[in-house]
Amino acid sequence: MTIRVFVVDDQDLVRTGTIMVIQAQGDMTVVGEARDGLEALARLGKVVADVVLMDVRMPLLDGVEATRRLLAGAGAGPKVIVLTTFDLDEYAFAALRAGASGFLLKDAPAEEIVAAVRTVHEGDAVIAPSTTRRLLDHVAPTLPLPADPPIPLTDREREVLQHIAQGETNAEIAGRLFLSEGTVKTHVGRILAKLHLRDRVQAVIWAYEHGQIPRT
Repeated sequence: MTIRVFVVDDQDLVRTGTIMVIQAQGDMTVVGEARDGLEALARLGKVVADVVLMDVRMPLLDGVEATRRLLAGAGAGPKVIVLTTFDLDEYAFAALRAGASGFLLKDAPAEEIVAAVRTVHEGDAVIAPSTTRRLLDHVAPTLPLPADPPIPLTDREREVLQHIAQGETNAEIAGRLFLSEGTVKTHVGRILAKLHLRDRVQAVIWAYEHGQIPRT
């Protein structure tokens, strides 16, 4: 199946370069492009895209609000990967909370970009351990403290959730907890189902917002 990609970026050079990378893949095609959020929403209403590469900081309508509006409608919309220039970017975190399936730095290698597109198209999320951890550590102190709601997770599931929030992969979690990858995958699925979350990105945010990760 060909993955249909839509590219949104206000910098012509960046947008053109990203399109060239995507078009060079045998399993991907670019179905459209836009220079800002408003133009993206208008054009995405006329084409079908599986994955949107969305710049965060743009004129007229930024990537955060564009992502929120794009994913607010009924039915399954495209998956969104937000792009940011800076490692520590509150805009990127806000886009994740708006429903994006992950984020990448704009200067990420081409192979990382195409791998991210394939990952979110398959239903997973893109979490770069180092940048995600720094981003969340940066904004976590601004989040409201939880009212200690009941957490419907087993001790093992809570332990797995904490490792997810560190940006660790299933293989890394399996190694740390001496479990098989299949068992970790089962725990992840149960965590998402119990907490009514869409993917690992939402699990990371949920963990921080509900005090499951020590704040620095």
